[in-house]
Amino acid sequence: MLFKNFFWKMSVSFAAALLMASCSGKDNDALQPADAAITIRDLPADTAASMGEGVDGKEKRPFYTTTFSFKNQQTHVIRNAADSASYLQNADWDIAFSKEYNSFVVINNGKIAGTPGYKGPGVGNLVIVEQPFDNVTTAPSDEVFQSQGLAGVGWDNGNGLGWFFYSLNNHICVPVRNRTFVLKTATGNFAKLEILNIYKGNPPVVTDLFWPAPYLTFRYFVQTDGSRNLKNR
Repeated sequence: MLFKNFFWKMSVSFAAALLMASCSGKDNDALQPADAAITIRDLPADTAASMGEGVDGKEKRPFYTTTFSFKNQQTHVIRNAADSASYLQNADWDIAFSKEYNSFVVINNGKIAGTPGYKGPGVGNLVIVEQPFDNVTTAPSDEVFQSQGLAGVGWDNGNGLGWFFYSLNNHICVPVRNRTFVLKTATGNFAKLEILNIYKGNPPVVTDLFWPAPYLTFRYFVQTDGSRNLKNR
């Protein structure tokens, strides 16, 4: 099977525990002279939704999916069937932020039922590399993508397959450090992704359950020449 361990359904207990997060502005860092990676800071996902009643300024409903293009940093919020028809079944986006608090990051692959890009032309794939972002310089082989490919990543509940840890004691998401996600983009180029935070301002430590979220901070590098070279420095 092309993709194993498909974590499209996240834990109900996690969904309930994120009840109180609340939450605009996307800021693309200019390319640094010594670093060709792009950093996106505080990308607002569905900041108007809530898991429960009584959260100020929010509506209790499922979270809308937000798509993101590595090529031009364009986003689309998928609110209804018309949005789905216009924005999902194409290769114009590479990752989508979905599920509770937009914490599940899914690739664009038209062959994976239940994912946003299903039945579209996307050929995305994702594997986990347990190395810091800057140290990942070569994309894995096709055999690795075939055997270890994932449709998406979210909560690491101890299986080593997510981008954040989550405690049922304090209900706070903590990003996994030194874990990089190597991808095939929707059009088949190799890329790498580091997801840094879901909380506004990319705080180093969060102790407040009410910290504004989801505002996603992440960085990525795309190799556009078709090679597996992922050196960003």
